[in-house]
Amino acid sequence: MEVESTQILLVEDDPLNVELFQIALSNFNCVNQIDVVEDGKQALEYLLGTAGNPPTRPLPRLVLLDLRLPRINGIEVLRRLRNHPRTRNLVVVVMTSSLQDRDLSACYDLGVNSYVVKPLDFEQFVNVARQVGLYWMLINEPPLLPPQG
Repeated sequence: MEVESTQILLVEDDPLNVELFQIALSNFNCVNQIDVVEDGKQALEYLLGTAGNPPTRPLPRLVLLDLRLPRINGIEVLRRLRNHPRTRNLVVVVMTSSLQDRDLSACYDLGVNSYVVKPLDFEQFVNVARQVGLYWMLINEPPLLPPQG
């Protein structure tokens, strides 16, 4: 299965947070492209395709997933990704404002790779996003994904 090793998929409906992520990751040589989708349905279509239409693009190296999304929430997106052979081992990092124990537990029960609470402060947000990007794009060795078939 083809994975684009310099690509991130950002699943985020808040334009300000999208801009902050882009600022935080803009100077990384390891990130050539940040694709943005605004809701859970778009994320699933991007990664899994639609009924009768398989996905046409390679998987990103990293998915940054918000939980509070329109149409399909982040926990349901994570559940569907982990239940699909194409995305079962895809690196998914939840970046959310939720401090709720049930969200944290649900995400880890579903196999999220990391759960990060977004800071409210601009500089802290950019710093955390940069650290997350550095770790998952440069330091972490990603899992092998199954061949497409």
